[in-house]
Amino acid sequence: MIRPVPSRRHTIADDLRRQIVTGHFKAGERLPSEAQLATRYEVSTPTLRSALALLQAEGLVEKIHGSGNFVRHPLRRITYVGGGAAPYAHTATGAPLRLTVRTTNVQAQDPLTALMHVPFGSPLTEFHCLSHQGKSPQGLARIYVPRDLVAADLAEESPEALTTRLAALRPPLAEVQERLSARLPTPEEATVLRISSSLAVLSITRVATDATGRAVEAALLVLPGDRSDALFTAHPPTKERTSKE
Repeated sequence: MIRPVPSRRHTIADDLRRQIVTGHFKAGERLPSEAQLATRYEVSTPTLRSALALLQAEGLVEKIHGSGNFVRHPLRRITYVGGGAAPYAHTATGAPLRLTVRTTNVQAQDPLTALMHVPFGSPLTEFHCLSHQGKSPQGLARIYVPRDLVAADLAEESPEALTTRLAALRPPLAEVQERLSARLPTPEEATVLRISSSLAVLSITRVATDATGRAVEAALLVLPGDRSDALFTAHPPTKERTSKE
């Protein structure tokens, strides 16, 4: 049987992978520039970038815009826990993720108008949240809350206390809907999360409503697919609870 000849990008990726696995290139180390690697392997820059994209998709290499390609530290899986009163994610070891939050006042536009059932231009507050494990970004979330439910001093809260404070300010929740899908990242998401544009992400859309049916929070979460799981736990009614009802 005739075996297919490996393409140049696969040959280059195999060689770089071997050098990473054997420790020639160490975790956190910057790889030679793309121009240097293209010259070394005698290929065009697009072919070299295609080879690097294979390693980025495997989680071995991350590209930092303006800085270059770096050997990624060993990935730790993160788990998104759904079904609760607030979006929550943790590492496989249970260690909390470090958050950075940027707060902005915005006006509702599509698709938020349909998602939250509010008129175009309705005042919202956006919380742009980026979670880190060490220096490596792990997840991106955009949380939108009607502006009348946000206290004036909320921006002064620490990122760790933000979720708790938001939960205290809003009315009791009557329903939480979460939609999970897999898709390719947008160019902005790929840059922020330092992942390949060919790596699938978990996209989670979460809308919380109160007893009146008003959407009091909408969260759009993006998690890299090479290190993320989503866990949803259901509690079926027991016979005892059903008989009481």
